[in-house]
Amino acid sequence: MGKGGENYGKRENLGSKSVSDKEVFPAWSKDVKECEEKFEVNKNYGLSEDEIGKRRQIYGFNELEKHEGQSILRLILDQFNDTLVRILLGAAVVSFVLAWLDGEEGGETGITAFVEPLVIFLILIVNAAVGVWQESNAEKALEALKEIQSETACVIRDGKRISSLPAKELVPGDIVELKVGDKVPADMRVLSLISSTLRLEQGSLTGESEAVSKTTKVVAEDVDIQGKKCMVFAGTTVVNGNCICLVSQIGMDTEIGKVHSQIQEAAQHEEDTPLKKKLNEFGEALTAIIGVICALVWLINVKYFLTWEYVDGWPRNFKFSFEKCTYYFEIAVALAVAAIPEGLPAVITTCLALGTRKMAAKNALVRKLPSVETLGCTTVICSDKTGTLTTNQMAVSKLVAMGAKANTVRSFNVEGTTYDPFDGKIQDWPMGRMDSNLQMIAKIAAVCNDSGVEKSGQHYAASGLPTEAALKVLVEKMGLPDGVSSISSSSDKDGLRCSYTWNKIEKRIGTLEFDRDRKSMGVITTSTSGTKSLLVKGAVENLLERSSYVQLQDGSVVELDHSSRNHILQSLHEMSSKALRVLGFAYKEDLHEFSTYNGDEDHPAHELLLDPANYPSIESNLIFVGLAGIRDPPRKEVRRAIEDCREAGIRVMVITGDNKNTAEAICREIGVFGSHEDISSRSLTGKEFMELANPKAHIRQSGGLLFSRAEPRHKQDIVRLLKDDGEVVAMTGDGVNDAPALKLADIGIAMGITGTEVAKEASDMVLADDNFSTIVAAVGEGRSIYNNMKAFIRYMISSNIGEVASIFLTAALGIPEGLIPVQLLWVNLVTDGPPATALGFNPPDKDIMKKQPRRSDDSLISAWILFRYLVIGLYVGVATVGVFIIWFTHDSFLGIDLSGDGHSLVTYSQLAKWGQCKTWNNFTASPFTAGSQVISFDNPCDYFVEGKVKAMTLSLSVLVAIEMFNSLNALSEDGSLLTMPPWVNPWLLLAMSISFGLHFLILYVPFLAQIFGVVPLTLNEWLLVLAVALPVILIDEILKFIGRCTSGFRTAPGNSNIFREYIGAEFKNVKFSDVPIHSGVEFHFILSFAIDYTTSSSSAYPTNGQFNIFWDTDNLTPSSVSAIKNQHSNVKVALSLGGDSVGGASANFNPSSVDSWVSNAVSSLTDIIKQYNLDGIDIDYEHFQADPNTFAECTGRLIKNLKNNGVISFASIAPFDNDEVQSHYKALWKSYGHLIDYVNFQFYAYDEGTTVSKFMDYFATQRSNYEGEDLG
Repeated sequence: MGKGGENYGKRENLGSKSVSDKEVFPAWSKDVKECEEKFEVNKNYGLSEDEIGKRRQIYGFNELEKHEGQSILRLILDQFNDTLVRILLGAAVVSFVLAWLDGEEGGETGITAFVEPLVIFLILIVNAAVGVWQESNAEKALEALKEIQSETACVIRDGKRISSLPAKELVPGDIVELKVGDKVPADMRVLSLISSTLRLEQGSLTGESEAVSKTTKVVAEDVDIQGKKCMVFAGTTVVNGNCICLVSQIGMDTEIGKVHSQIQEAAQHEEDTPLKKKLNEFGEALTAIIGVICALVWLINVKYFLTWEYVDGWPRNFKFSFEKCTYYFEIAVALAVAAIPEGLPAVITTCLALGTRKMAAKNALVRKLPSVETLGCTTVICSDKTGTLTTNQMAVSKLVAMGAKANTVRSFNVEGTTYDPFDGKIQDWPMGRMDSNLQMIAKIAAVCNDSGVEKSGQHYAASGLPTEAALKVLVEKMGLPDGVSSISSSSDKDGLRCSYTWNKIEKRIGTLEFDRDRKSMGVITTSTSGTKSLLVKGAVENLLERSSYVQLQDGSVVELDHSSRNHILQSLHEMSSKALRVLGFAYKEDLHEFSTYNGDEDHPAHELLLDPANYPSIESNLIFVGLAGIRDPPRKEVRRAIEDCREAGIRVMVITGDNKNTAEAICREIGVFGSHEDISSRSLTGKEFMELANPKAHIRQSGGLLFSRAEPRHKQDIVRLLKDDGEVVAMTGDGVNDAPALKLADIGIAMGITGTEVAKEASDMVLADDNFSTIVAAVGEGRSIYNNMKAFIRYMISSNIGEVASIFLTAALGIPEGLIPVQLLWVNLVTDGPPATALGFNPPDKDIMKKQPRRSDDSLISAWILFRYLVIGLYVGVATVGVFIIWFTHDSFLGIDLSGDGHSLVTYSQLAKWGQCKTWNNFTASPFTAGSQVISFDNPCDYFVEGKVKAMTLSLSVLVAIEMFNSLNALSEDGSLLTMPPWVNPWLLLAMSISFGLHFLILYVPFLAQIFGVVPLTLNEWLLVLAVALPVILIDEILKFIGRCTSGFRTAPGNSNIFREYIGAEFKNVKFSDVPIHSGVEFHFILSFAIDYTTSSSSAYPTNGQFNIFWDTDNLTPSSVSAIKNQHSNVKVALSLGGDSVGGASANFNPSSVDSWVSNAVSSLTDIIKQYNLDGIDIDYEHFQADPNTFAECTGRLIKNLKNNGVISFASIAPFDNDEVQSHYKALWKSYGHLIDYVNFQFYAYDEGTTVSKFMDYFATQRSNYEGEDLG
């Protein structure tokens, strides 16, 4: 038995110093000996079988938890947890029961009677099937996470080496050997290195862009995951070296296990999309409205099925007609069917699906349909850096070679951002005429290199270390000098022709592996001419320390003097300041004992290569030849995309696991930060951010933010804080570490090429081209889709209101039923469907990405739009009921002859009292024709039951025609058909044709006509239909005209109809119920003297930006503010900001940092607005003694950051006949002239006689000059 078994295998119980209680043991902060003692194992012998069994009982297997998904039954039941669906289900059940009872009593039988419930059930089944299919595929992220785990491990147990043990059988304390290419099976402490160096690719877990070197050295216990240099983590890959490790954590306790838990937690907290929330609210409101109206309709008609007589003042002799009760109950059910937009879910799904196709054409692959719409209201994009903003492909961007003289250098800019050897070129490169110095650089970069690139499909990928792969690509861009013939090989297909040629010219016979002490790698080569050389690459400072000479441009070698060294170091510092990783190149040909070495193990010099301690002396007296700057470059299109985001009102935050300096350099380059901007308050590590006293204030800052060294939990916390603050968050990423945040965000966006399967499965959308700018295009598409959805929702809801009005009027007037449920279903599902879907093809607004994001709580339906719905709906009801009455009571209408079919006319009184027909004397009804049919009656009273078929057909046709014309009204919310004609959306014209065609089908195909209870119409009857239907266009055109004329009264932007009143602390006694406020005029109730300016040093703004309330808070409370607002619908309550409320002039306003001031101001004012239930702030820009540019910039940025969440008006009270004031106004406009679209701008004169008109002329001129230009 091995030593491990002898020492530890015989104990029955693990002591208190063991790991039996599964505590988190910080192995990274303990030395190797302490780790062995803690886990009670000897690295040479491993654990015994007995010990493994005991630990297995404690820790279980090394695998991620398997979570049982919901059963199919549970998933199916969940699909009915929706208000609209429940309403439909209830209507279907009631319809089925009524159809059954009607059949029992000799009424309608067969398929006709059950069409309505069957259709509704079919809708629900299809809806449930789609939902189950989507949800059963939703949680694949956890399965993808398991796929990145190692399947086997090389383990030492009982003193024996097991080369392929299933990784799931590992337990804490196991000794594992790792080698190049291995996937790490668990979180492990490095005990010893077998090779001189050990490097792992762990970017997918931590976000680091380069392979990370590992050692056995202890680090601090509180270090972040990137700093744990003596630990290797499950799921990462060894790219260089061999080592012996000790398993410290397995399964769910590993870092990847934590990611697994975080994904699961995030999945449990997924929220409905903004649209889903709005539709749920709509469904709840619809439920209440339907319930009230149905009950009301039924109660109105109680007199028809329940009668009684009064005897001695008491009701007696009750008579109840079950048949009539059931009939009016059917009418109530029909009303419910009419009110429910059954086709709305299908049309929304279709519109979203069409949106996904459009996005797919732009390389945005949407995995979850609702995320199409969510994109449209995105306010913040949290982007990973590595692989998202950058290519995640290391590339040389700068090459420095030696000059013609000893103290000169040459610098070359290298194009390209990928591993593609044909991506870009070297600027000003002497192609073919490479001098000796450049040839030596190419030779070292190609030969002193263990990596390469491989073509995979249309892309190139690194094999080996990314930095070395970048050097191979550089060699290809350098080309071959004249006189050196290319040697073809299989590597030609990967574009490495030049590297292959250099490796044939210089054959490697020995390697001096990289180690952290000397920070270099060397190879001994023999050329085709027999010359031996030592080629070295590594850290520039280290190479310079071991270099004695420098090679000049012509190949001559001179001594490395102080001046040459300084020139080289200056180049190094310039590249390092741009976050480049710089590698130097050196060589020597005087190899002493290696001069006769050919790689033979028997050669005396070979022994020197076996001990890394000899490497520094071998790599001495080198000849320095040049250096190269390597980085993970930003994508070319990202800068423009970030500018587009800024124009669209979307903030960009970069969250990366990479180091701070590298991330800051990239952020400056892509435009998240300015080139020389002070970003000390905008760039924090994840740890620094979590240690902030008020992290919300930090994320509320305007402009870009950077979070570096961020761990998965940091990313989640940032996303969670943003969501809690009301932001709609899109999160991008490509690594395993991004998956929890992708799952938690409102919309997770993964990279399709470089993204891990874990990230893709956790996301809502995948970028097929890994292009950040694709997100911006997708946001624009999302906004367009939302606008189009509003159009067809307007259309469908107004149609349903019309149907409700029709049935309500029918019941209220007491006339026979004009529309039956199956007809209403046909209209809602089939006839309305094509036009509603076609409205999804409306062209997007040209300035859609110049507007601010809509708020997620914005209403789908404004009060004005609802009023329009009601007016149009009322007309639909009057028209459908009216044409029904006209057919029964008139033989002509508007000159249209309706007597051709020979039907009998009745009076309106008879029609309204048709239920009393049996009591009428001498009532007769003549047969009439309907197409080829002759409809006759054995009982004349059947004229109101069977004979109403023609009138019903007219009502249905009018309803269909009105809704077709109403779809034209929905092309634009307020635009006239004269300015937006129907042909702007040819799909709508096609859809209208389809809907009319379907309607003709049910009228003129006998089998269908029987099912839907309709008959063919004559030409005159169609003329009547058109005459009654067409006015809907005129009515809505009038409403749109009124809407355009009054838009200033109904919307905040540019509204000059505002009455402003300043009230002091005694505001509690103010009453507004009797204030004569005209319709459309907002009353802004301004709370003056409520802001504490004591920190402002006599400035109208506090110098530190921290606003405070200093009133007696017994007066200023949320309830008192609400009470004031409830007194009048047009009252808004705001705090006055600026002016001379307390501190007087602004002469001393001089904040030390505008960024800091804006951050503090936004945070403090947002908290005050929320705390006291205020509508926002009123900015009173009155005094101009301060520096106008600073004061105006602070005000402008404050408005821009608070946006719709805080600023309700802006006022300026000052004379304009003054040059000084005019200069201040100009500064003011330059700062926030572009904000006029969502702020009330008002300008007042100080006293009578001031030429306000002069300023207004200037104002108008400035607005036209700066139209559409972002001056902030």
